[in-house]
Amino acid sequence: MTLPTSGRLLVTGPSNAGKTRLTARALAAWVEEHGPEGVAILEFAPEIERDGVLLGGRLDRFTDLPDRAWTGVLDAHAPRARGTTSVETRELARENARNGMEIVEAMPPSRAVFVNDATIPFQHEVGDLTALLAACEDSEFVAMNAFSGSELGTEDPISRRERAARRRLVEWVDTHECLETRE
Repeated sequence: MTLPTSGRLLVTGPSNAGKTRLTARALAAWVEEHGPEGVAILEFAPEIERDGVLLGGRLDRFTDLPDRAWTGVLDAHAPRARGTTSVETRELARENARNGMEIVEAMPPSRAVFVNDATIPFQHEVGDLTALLAACEDSEFVAMNAFSGSELGTEDPISRRERAARRRLVEWVDTHECLETRE
């Protein structure tokens, strides 16, 4: 896949399809061409192991994050994989949303924004996707990825909110790449 270097890119797909790897590739290409100044990295991905497979993953697994870039890292939970009750699952999603919103609000105006696991802070109603989109509005390039699949559930409130956030992102971006196969 040829990655754009301007505009808005969203990569979606199931776990371990290569979303984070492509986002890391976009980050590395941007920094190589334009330098790290004005780069913001929002790292929302939880890292958990399920049935011996790592779900999620951070960008720094695939590329070095530039020291001079602004980086906001969410100590994210994977609510559907970690929660043992619906109440616990919702509370984990609420914590992700609150902490994720703090990161979005702290992000400085940026030339390029890279968001790993973009829908994590928006799996609960306290997360405001509009704030993320507004923070990215004037950036030359935005590359983000988001989970799209049924392996973590489909009809629970978290999955429904995640799908709604992903649909809104698809409408907002210029390019949507949907990865259907696993690596």
